[in-house]
Amino acid sequence: MRLGEFLLVAVLAVPALGALAVVATPRDRAARVVGTVAAALTLVAAVALVAGRGMGWVAYGATPPAVRPWHAVDLPWVPGLDLRFHLGVDGISWPLVVLTALLTLLCCAYSLWRVPAGGSGRALVALLLVVEVGILGTFLALDLVLFFLFFEVVLLPMYAIIVGWGGDGTDPAAVAARRRAGRKFALYTLFGSVLLLVGVYVVVAAAGTADIVALTGGTGLSRSTQLAAFTLLALAFAVKSPLWPLHSWLPDAHTQAPTVGSVLLAGVLLKMGTYGLIRVAVGVAPEGARWAAPVLGVLAVAAILIGSLVCLAQTELKRLIAYSSVGHMGFVLLGVATLTATGIQAALIGNVAHGIITGLLFFLAGAIKDRTHTGALSELSGLRETAPRLSGLLAFAAVASLGLPGLAGFWGEAFAVVAAVEVGGALWITLAVLAALGGALTAAYLLRLLRRVTHGWPTPAVAGLRPGLAGAELVAWVPLVLLALAVGLAPTLVLGVAEAPVAALVEVLR
Repeated sequence: MRLGEFLLVAVLAVPALGALAVVATPRDRAARVVGTVAAALTLVAAVALVAGRGMGWVAYGATPPAVRPWHAVDLPWVPGLDLRFHLGVDGISWPLVVLTALLTLLCCAYSLWRVPAGGSGRALVALLLVVEVGILGTFLALDLVLFFLFFEVVLLPMYAIIVGWGGDGTDPAAVAARRRAGRKFALYTLFGSVLLLVGVYVVVAAAGTADIVALTGGTGLSRSTQLAAFTLLALAFAVKSPLWPLHSWLPDAHTQAPTVGSVLLAGVLLKMGTYGLIRVAVGVAPEGARWAAPVLGVLAVAAILIGSLVCLAQTELKRLIAYSSVGHMGFVLLGVATLTATGIQAALIGNVAHGIITGLLFFLAGAIKDRTHTGALSELSGLRETAPRLSGLLAFAAVASLGLPGLAGFWGEAFAVVAAVEVGGALWITLAVLAALGGALTAAYLLRLLRRVTHGWPTPAVAGLRPGLAGAELVAWVPLVLLALAVGLAPTLVLGVAEAPVAALVEVLR
């Protein structure tokens, strides 16, 4: 087994074995340490995937196949159905693999310091590692059936995290609220899963293969099959992204989830939908993508505007950040809808930037709520007077989220608008203008958030805060701050590795 193949297997095997080791470790604190070590080893393996890729960075051309992984593992799985255990990584999936491994490590490290009420820390860390396996497997799978199975692995452990450790207390009303949010998350996700399963069946039955590499470009699929497959797959991924109007599960899930659950949910779980849209829906059914692109663009801009307007009316901190994800992912989906290299690159860097910045925002929102025991914006004013370091970090995350040039949030949103202008025509120019207006609204609600929370006289909930930050908090937050700066100042960290595979994908869309 070559190094790349070993690393691919290790990226999935280490967190899976780590989850088993955590469950087998009797002492809670020791189990959390074991889980954190497993998450750290997973991150090392994920970063190392970029090594030994040979010419994989640039070795793409206009001829098939459009997917040429740096490393691949391709083994028989169910020979009777011609299904294979096919994993691979390239410049489209690798940044998301590293982001997933990093956020899981930070969440596990954060759990060493603070375990939310509701259950043992050992069980929470084990579930975080299982969620990591499902998300990483989704980004690495190059077989449609395998992709579907990994896509589904995430559902039950995330539901358990929301219901078991979420909410604001143990009183009956709080328990009922988090159970309601968990059920809503599960039902919406199951609805998307059914559509995904039917879409996968349509593709595999028509093409006679589940190999994503062979299927990219619509090989072996008629136009009518591609239209049906894209409709099913796009709806399935729209639920997970989430795209308006299929987004209503997201605010409740974020509001009720514990801090580490919200970080993973916003940071990488939503990316399963947008990644699937690019890799599977657009890649496998390009004719369907061209047919549906205008509708997808309209829905993306609707998500941007509606998400921003709802944020302007929000009065609860975590709920505001949750609704902001609807708008930010709208920019990602607008980039994909253009079906251009600029748009898909914008979507990819927007995915990564959103994961970094919103992960940081949810860490900070959780810290504020833990200290003040409230998330109401009207009860949180004056934070800079009593906790200036926490206030400063919140301000940094907010201006990064609104797309300030030089920080990670700028590139995806700006170039999604540029891509829409490049497509041209009355519809796309109008969508670009409306999306730019949505960017202005994004700045408005985030600046409103800062004015309400950091300025003014300290409220009673804020007045008694201590100014310092815990060491574990700095360990969890500083990497995200540095990454927001690094990706903002050097976007080639993401765009450089994705340029060649995106160009190859766009070539088969023509």
